[in-house]
Amino acid sequence: MSENNRLGVFKTYKLYVGGKFPRSESGRVYEVTDSKGAWLANVPQSSRKDARDAVVAARKAFGGWSGATAYNRGQVLYRVAEMLEGRKEQFVREVAASEGLSKSKAAVVVDAAIDRWVWYAGWTDKIGQISGGANPVAGPFFNLSTPEPTGVVAVLAPQKSSLLGLVSVIAPVIATGNTAVVIASADAPLPALSLGEVLATSDVPGGVVNILSGATAELAAPLAAHQDVNAIDLTGAGAELAKELEIAAADNLKRVLRPLPAEADGSDPSTGWLAAPGTHRLTAFLETKTVWHPTGALGASGSSY
Repeated sequence: MSENNRLGVFKTYKLYVGGKFPRSESGRVYEVTDSKGAWLANVPQSSRKDARDAVVAARKAFGGWSGATAYNRGQVLYRVAEMLEGRKEQFVREVAASEGLSKSKAAVVVDAAIDRWVWYAGWTDKIGQISGGANPVAGPFFNLSTPEPTGVVAVLAPQKSSLLGLVSVIAPVIATGNTAVVIASADAPLPALSLGEVLATSDVPGGVVNILSGATAELAAPLAAHQDVNAIDLTGAGAELAKELEIAAADNLKRVLRPLPAEADGSDPSTGWLAAPGTHRLTAFLETKTVWHPTGALGASGSSY
């Protein structure tokens, strides 16, 4: 059969929940188009039950992931960068179509997303050095503060930065031992759903990252009110939705991360996330555990430890 007569094989996009690729339990899909309105794909329109299932998967994965060594988590994040590097051409096409960028600009964004994974991989076993340590106290005590992960984090991905912004909000959450339920950009979900395929082949345990596509407000509301979600990142929410979600999140004292001005959806999607990320997202979803321990005397000399 000649190449001209061959039928193309269209990609089927699915959710990524618990290390598997389900369709939405509701059976709904919606059309995704490029910046010029041309059809790109049909993607699952997640339901509230899909969001609850994702929370269950994230909670199940939390014990093993938070209990892994920081060094091991860094190795896993670096492996994600390796696998993303191998599929760079696919992501350049998807980012270009999703964000209306030229291929050269999309390539810059994809390279930055890969580098962002490497950057956060390097922080996994170092963040404890800047967010914890020994505290000076008056008295015969050791006083040590150590950071610990918060738990399950609901992440509203940026609406306009479909890959670099997405990576920039996911990587710090899991680098610090948390698990994530991610709501992808409603209008540009393709890079996020493809990222699920990368995560599935990158040694990331199933359930550590769960990716949903669909209407952000529809999915964010049950996550903000969910009693087993410990924190929420409001980056992809507009001002009105963010206010509603903050009220719902207060019911079980969730940690709430509000985006910095440079991370707001009004920024240029091709440049707004290219700046050095800093450590504020690493520390946003960490709890500080402080332990007091009495010192004691050693022998007749009276020296202490």
